[in-house]
Amino acid sequence: MSTASRLPQLAGRLASRLPRTVDARVRRLAVASLIGQTLLVVTGGAVRLTASGLGCPTWPRCTSDSLVNTPEMGIHGFIEFGNRLLTFALAAVAALMLVYLWNLRKERKDLFLLALGLLASIPAQAVIGGVTVLTNLNPWVVGLHFLVSMALVVFATLLVNRAFGRTGRFVSVQHQALPGLLRPVTAAVALFSAVAVMLGVVVTGAGPHAGDADAPRNDLDWDLFSHIHAVPAYLVTAGTLVALVLVLRRRITGPFRTAVLALLGVTVLQAVIGFTQYYNGIPALLVAAHMLGAALLMAASTNTWDLARSSPVQ
Repeated sequence: MSTASRLPQLAGRLASRLPRTVDARVRRLAVASLIGQTLLVVTGGAVRLTASGLGCPTWPRCTSDSLVNTPEMGIHGFIEFGNRLLTFALAAVAALMLVYLWNLRKERKDLFLLALGLLASIPAQAVIGGVTVLTNLNPWVVGLHFLVSMALVVFATLLVNRAFGRTGRFVSVQHQALPGLLRPVTAAVALFSAVAVMLGVVVTGAGPHAGDADAPRNDLDWDLFSHIHAVPAYLVTAGTLVALVLVLRRRITGPFRTAVLALLGVTVLQAVIGFTQYYNGIPALLVAAHMLGAALLMAASTNTWDLARSSPVQ
Protein backbone atom coordinates (compact mmCIF):
# COMPACT_ATOMS: atom_id res chain seq x y z
CA MET A 1 0.00 0.00 0.00
CA SER A 2 1.39 3.40 -0.99
CA THR A 3 2.00 6.19 1.47
CA ALA A 4 -0.71 8.32 -0.17
CA SER A 5 -3.33 5.60 0.24
CA ARG A 6 -2.42 5.14 3.91
CA LEU A 7 -2.87 8.80 4.78
CA PRO A 8 -6.67 8.59 5.34
CA GLN A 9 -6.14 5.63 7.68
CA LEU A 10 -3.46 7.47 9.65
CA ALA A 11 -5.66 10.56 9.87
CA GLY A 12 -8.56 8.44 11.10
CA ARG A 13 -6.40 6.84 13.79
CA LEU A 14 -5.20 10.23 14.94
CA ALA A 15 -8.73 11.62 15.06
CA SER A 16 -9.88 8.63 17.13
CA ARG A 17 -7.32 9.52 19.80
CA LEU A 18 -8.34 13.16 20.01
CA PRO A 19 -10.85 14.40 22.64
CA ARG A 20 -14.57 14.18 21.94
CA THR A 21 -15.35 16.28 24.99
CA VAL A 22 -13.62 19.32 26.49
CA ASP A 23 -11.18 17.54 28.78
CA ALA A 24 -8.19 18.45 30.92
CA ARG A 25 -5.86 18.56 27.90
CA VAL A 26 -7.94 21.23 26.20
CA ARG A 27 -8.22 23.24 29.43
CA ARG A 28 -4.48 23.08 30.05
CA LEU A 29 -3.79 24.35 26.54
CA ALA A 30 -6.24 27.22 27.03
CA VAL A 31 -4.49 28.24 30.25
CA ALA A 32 -1.08 27.89 28.55
CA SER A 33 -2.29 30.20 25.80
CA LEU A 34 -3.34 32.90 28.29
CA ILE A 35 -0.09 32.62 30.23
CA GLY A 36 1.92 32.70 27.01
CA GLN A 37 0.16 35.80 25.67
CA THR A 38 0.81 37.56 28.98
CA LEU A 39 4.48 36.52 28.93
CA LEU A 40 4.75 37.89 25.40
CA VAL A 41 3.76 41.31 26.76
CA VAL A 42 6.47 41.00 29.43
CA THR A 43 9.20 39.91 27.01
CA GLY A 44 8.15 42.62 24.56
CA GLY A 45 8.50 45.12 27.40
CA ALA A 46 11.95 43.73 28.19
CA VAL A 47 12.99 44.30 24.57
CA ARG A 48 11.93 47.94 24.74
CA LEU A 49 13.17 48.73 28.24
CA THR A 50 16.64 47.24 27.73
CA ALA A 51 17.06 49.13 24.44
CA SER A 52 17.09 45.80 22.59
CA GLY A 53 14.51 46.76 19.99
CA LEU A 54 17.11 46.51 17.23
CA GLY A 55 19.02 43.66 18.86
CA CYS A 56 18.10 41.79 15.69
CA PRO A 57 18.60 44.62 13.19
CA THR A 58 16.60 43.06 10.37
CA TRP A 59 13.63 40.77 9.70
CA PRO A 60 12.68 37.94 9.15
CA ARG A 61 16.31 36.96 9.82
CA CYS A 62 18.02 38.18 12.97
CA THR A 63 20.90 39.47 10.82
CA SER A 64 21.46 39.49 7.08
CA ASP A 65 23.48 36.27 7.45
CA SER A 66 21.82 34.45 10.36
CA LEU A 67 18.32 33.36 11.34
CA VAL A 68 19.32 33.44 15.02
CA ASN A 69 21.26 35.82 17.19
CA THR A 70 25.02 35.44 17.37
CA PRO A 71 27.37 35.79 20.37
CA GLU A 72 28.80 38.98 18.85
CA MET A 73 25.38 40.64 19.19
CA GLY A 74 25.53 40.42 22.97
CA ILE A 75 22.62 40.60 25.40
CA HIS A 76 20.47 42.80 23.15
CA GLY A 77 20.42 40.21 20.39
CA PHE A 78 19.62 37.49 22.91
CA ILE A 79 16.67 39.43 24.36
CA GLU A 80 15.19 40.38 20.99
CA PHE A 81 15.56 36.88 19.53
CA GLY A 82 14.13 35.35 22.71
CA ASN A 83 11.00 37.45 22.24
CA ARG A 84 10.73 36.18 18.65
CA LEU A 85 11.09 32.58 19.83
CA LEU A 86 8.20 32.96 22.27
CA THR A 87 5.98 33.82 19.31
CA PHE A 88 6.79 30.42 17.78
CA ALA A 89 5.99 28.72 21.10
CA LEU A 90 2.59 30.43 21.16
CA ALA A 91 1.98 29.31 17.58
CA ALA A 92 2.71 25.73 18.63
CA VAL A 93 0.25 25.97 21.54
CA ALA A 94 -2.47 27.44 19.31
CA ALA A 95 -1.90 24.80 16.61
CA LEU A 96 -2.02 22.01 19.18
CA MET A 97 -5.23 23.46 20.57
CA LEU A 98 -6.81 23.28 17.13
CA VAL A 99 -5.69 19.67 16.74
CA TYR A 100 -7.21 18.71 20.08
CA LEU A 101 -10.45 20.49 19.17
CA TRP A 102 -10.73 18.84 15.76
CA ASN A 103 -13.44 16.38 16.79
CA LEU A 104 -15.30 19.26 18.49
CA ARG A 105 -14.98 21.80 15.67
CA LYS A 106 -18.71 21.70 14.90
CA GLU A 107 -20.11 21.15 18.37
CA ARG A 108 -17.83 23.71 20.05
CA LYS A 109 -17.36 26.35 17.38
CA ASP A 110 -16.84 28.92 20.13
CA LEU A 111 -13.62 27.23 21.24
CA PHE A 112 -12.48 26.31 17.75
CA LEU A 113 -12.90 29.83 16.36
CA LEU A 114 -11.14 31.44 19.32
CA ALA A 115 -8.23 29.02 18.96
CA LEU A 116 -8.15 29.63 15.21
CA GLY A 117 -8.09 33.39 15.80
CA LEU A 118 -5.17 33.05 18.21
CA LEU A 119 -3.24 30.96 15.69
CA ALA A 120 -4.02 33.34 12.81
CA SER A 121 -2.75 36.25 14.89
CA ILE A 122 0.76 34.78 15.13
CA PRO A 123 1.83 35.58 11.55
CA ALA A 124 0.08 38.95 11.85
CA GLN A 125 2.12 39.73 14.97
CA ALA A 126 5.28 38.55 13.26
CA VAL A 127 4.67 40.88 10.31
CA ILE A 128 3.93 43.83 12.59
CA GLY A 129 7.09 43.01 14.54
CA GLY A 130 9.03 42.97 11.30
CA VAL A 131 7.62 46.34 10.24
CA THR A 132 8.57 47.63 13.70
CA VAL A 133 12.21 46.69 13.12
CA LEU A 134 12.29 47.86 9.50
CA THR A 135 10.84 51.28 10.46
CA ASN A 136 13.49 51.76 13.15
CA LEU A 137 10.97 51.26 15.99
CA ASN A 138 8.39 53.77 14.82
CA PRO A 139 6.39 54.45 18.03
CA TRP A 140 3.01 54.05 16.33
CA VAL A 141 3.95 50.65 14.90
CA VAL A 142 5.40 49.61 18.26
CA GLY A 143 2.11 50.70 19.85
CA LEU A 144 0.10 48.65 17.36
CA HIS A 145 2.25 45.61 18.18
CA PHE A 146 1.40 46.05 21.87
CA LEU A 147 -2.32 46.61 21.25
CA VAL A 148 -2.59 43.39 19.22
CA SER A 149 -1.03 41.58 22.19
CA MET A 150 -3.67 43.12 24.45
CA ALA A 151 -6.42 41.90 22.11
CA LEU A 152 -4.94 38.41 22.20
CA VAL A 153 -4.97 38.45 26.00
CA VAL A 154 -8.70 39.19 25.77
CA PHE A 155 -9.30 36.32 23.34
CA ALA A 156 -7.23 33.94 25.46
CA THR A 157 -9.24 34.93 28.55
CA LEU A 158 -12.49 34.14 26.74
CA LEU A 159 -11.00 30.83 25.61
CA VAL A 160 -10.16 29.87 29.20
CA ASN A 161 -13.62 30.79 30.45
CA ARG A 162 -15.34 28.74 27.79
CA ALA A 163 -12.97 25.78 28.12
CA PHE A 164 -13.79 25.59 31.84
CA GLY A 165 -17.53 26.03 31.22
CA ARG A 166 -17.66 29.32 33.13
CA THR A 167 -19.28 31.38 30.35
CA GLY A 168 -20.84 31.12 26.91
CA ARG A 169 -23.48 28.77 25.54
CA PHE A 170 -22.05 25.71 27.28
CA VAL A 171 -21.98 26.96 30.87
CA SER A 172 -21.49 24.11 33.32
CA VAL A 173 -20.81 26.26 36.40
CA GLN A 174 -23.83 27.38 38.43
CA HIS A 175 -23.83 31.18 38.70
CA GLN A 176 -25.69 33.22 41.27
CA ALA A 177 -28.20 35.72 39.85
CA LEU A 178 -26.75 39.24 39.60
CA PRO A 179 -28.34 42.70 39.71
CA GLY A 180 -29.11 43.87 36.17
CA LEU A 181 -26.93 46.95 36.68
CA LEU A 182 -23.79 44.82 36.79
CA ARG A 183 -23.90 43.99 33.09
CA PRO A 184 -23.56 47.59 31.82
CA VAL A 185 -21.17 48.47 34.66
CA THR A 186 -18.77 45.62 33.87
CA ALA A 187 -19.07 46.33 30.13
CA ALA A 188 -18.11 49.96 30.81
CA VAL A 189 -15.16 48.86 32.97
CA ALA A 190 -13.90 46.59 30.16
CA LEU A 191 -14.34 49.40 27.62
CA PHE A 192 -12.55 52.02 29.73
CA SER A 193 -9.77 49.51 30.47
CA ALA A 194 -9.19 49.22 26.72
CA VAL A 195 -9.24 53.01 26.32
CA ALA A 196 -6.74 53.40 29.16
CA VAL A 197 -4.42 50.87 27.52
CA MET A 198 -4.66 52.61 24.14
CA LEU A 199 -3.87 55.99 25.67
CA GLY A 200 -1.05 54.36 27.61
CA VAL A 201 0.48 53.40 24.27
CA VAL A 202 0.42 57.07 23.25
CA VAL A 203 2.09 58.06 26.54
CA THR A 204 4.77 55.41 26.09
CA GLY A 205 5.42 56.61 22.54
CA ALA A 206 6.13 60.07 23.92
CA GLY A 207 8.29 58.84 26.81
CA PRO A 208 11.98 58.02 27.09
CA HIS A 209 11.85 54.24 26.61
CA ALA A 210 12.09 53.98 22.82
CA GLY A 211 13.71 50.55 22.57
CA ASP A 212 16.85 52.02 21.01
CA ALA A 213 18.83 55.20 21.52
CA ASP A 214 18.19 56.38 17.96
CA ALA A 215 14.50 55.37 17.70
CA PRO A 216 12.04 58.22 17.04
CA ARG A 217 9.38 59.45 19.46
CA ASN A 218 5.83 60.60 18.59
CA ASP A 219 6.64 64.20 19.66
CA LEU A 220 3.47 64.56 21.75
CA ASP A 221 3.35 66.20 25.17
CA TRP A 222 4.14 63.30 27.52
CA ASP A 223 2.87 65.08 30.65
CA LEU A 224 -0.42 66.14 29.04
CA PHE A 225 -1.18 62.68 27.70
CA SER A 226 -0.24 61.12 31.03
CA HIS A 227 -3.10 63.08 32.60
CA ILE A 228 -5.47 62.20 29.74
CA HIS A 229 -4.50 58.54 30.15
CA ALA A 230 -5.48 58.76 33.82
CA VAL A 231 -9.11 59.72 33.06
CA PRO A 232 -10.31 56.29 31.83
CA ALA A 233 -8.23 54.72 34.62
CA TYR A 234 -10.29 56.71 37.15
CA LEU A 235 -13.47 55.52 35.44
CA VAL A 236 -12.27 51.91 35.65
CA THR A 237 -11.70 52.38 39.37
CA ALA A 238 -15.13 53.96 39.84
CA GLY A 239 -16.89 51.18 37.93
CA THR A 240 -15.01 48.50 39.86
CA LEU A 241 -16.03 50.09 43.18
CA VAL A 242 -19.68 50.20 42.05
CA ALA A 243 -19.48 46.48 41.20
CA LEU A 244 -17.87 45.75 44.57
CA VAL A 245 -20.59 47.61 46.48
CA LEU A 246 -23.30 45.66 44.64
CA VAL A 247 -21.50 42.38 45.31
CA LEU A 248 -21.24 43.11 49.03
CA ARG A 249 -24.78 44.47 49.43
CA ARG A 250 -26.40 41.57 47.58
CA ARG A 251 -24.06 39.04 49.22
CA ILE A 252 -22.98 37.65 45.89
CA THR A 253 -20.54 34.76 46.17
CA GLY A 254 -18.79 32.38 43.78
CA PRO A 255 -16.82 33.17 40.61
CA PHE A 256 -18.23 36.66 40.08
CA ARG A 257 -17.28 37.85 43.56
CA THR A 258 -13.78 36.46 43.02
CA ALA A 259 -13.58 38.17 39.64
CA VAL A 260 -14.55 41.56 41.09
CA LEU A 261 -12.04 41.25 43.92
CA ALA A 262 -9.30 40.29 41.44
CA LEU A 263 -10.24 43.25 39.23
CA LEU A 264 -10.09 45.57 42.24
CA GLY A 265 -6.66 44.24 43.19
CA VAL A 266 -5.26 44.73 39.68
CA THR A 267 -6.81 48.21 39.41
CA VAL A 268 -5.32 49.36 42.71
CA LEU A 269 -1.94 47.85 41.80
CA GLN A 270 -1.95 49.64 38.43
CA ALA A 271 -2.84 52.93 40.10
CA VAL A 272 0.00 52.58 42.63
CA ILE A 273 2.52 51.69 39.91
CA GLY A 274 1.28 54.49 37.63
CA PHE A 275 1.55 57.23 40.25
CA THR A 276 4.89 55.93 41.53
CA GLN A 277 6.50 55.86 38.10
CA TYR A 278 5.09 59.30 37.22
CA TYR A 279 6.65 60.95 40.28
CA ASN A 280 9.95 59.06 40.10
CA GLY A 281 11.16 59.69 36.56
CA ILE A 282 9.59 56.66 34.85
CA PRO A 283 12.09 53.96 35.93
CA ALA A 284 12.26 51.02 33.52
CA LEU A 285 11.39 48.39 36.13
CA LEU A 286 8.15 50.14 37.05
CA VAL A 287 7.28 50.60 33.37
CA ALA A 288 7.69 46.84 32.91
CA ALA A 289 5.44 46.21 35.91
CA HIS A 290 2.87 48.63 34.47
CA MET A 291 2.89 46.76 31.15
CA LEU A 292 2.30 43.46 32.93
CA GLY A 293 -0.45 45.18 34.91
CA ALA A 294 -2.07 46.31 31.65
CA ALA A 295 -2.28 42.69 30.47
CA LEU A 296 -3.68 41.60 33.83
CA LEU A 297 -6.20 44.46 33.75
CA MET A 298 -7.46 43.44 30.31
CA ALA A 299 -7.77 39.82 31.44
CA ALA A 300 -9.50 40.76 34.73
CA SER A 301 -11.95 43.23 33.18
CA THR A 302 -12.78 40.81 30.35
CA ASN A 303 -13.33 37.99 32.83
CA THR A 304 -15.64 40.11 35.01
CA TRP A 305 -17.72 41.30 32.05
CA ASP A 306 -17.87 37.81 30.56
CA LEU A 307 -19.12 36.35 33.84
CA ALA A 308 -21.70 39.12 34.26
CA ARG A 309 -23.21 38.56 30.82
CA SER A 310 -23.33 34.79 31.37
CA SER A 311 -25.06 35.00 34.78
CA PRO A 312 -28.84 35.15 35.32
CA VAL A 313 -30.32 38.52 36.29
CA GLN A 314 -32.14 39.09 39.57
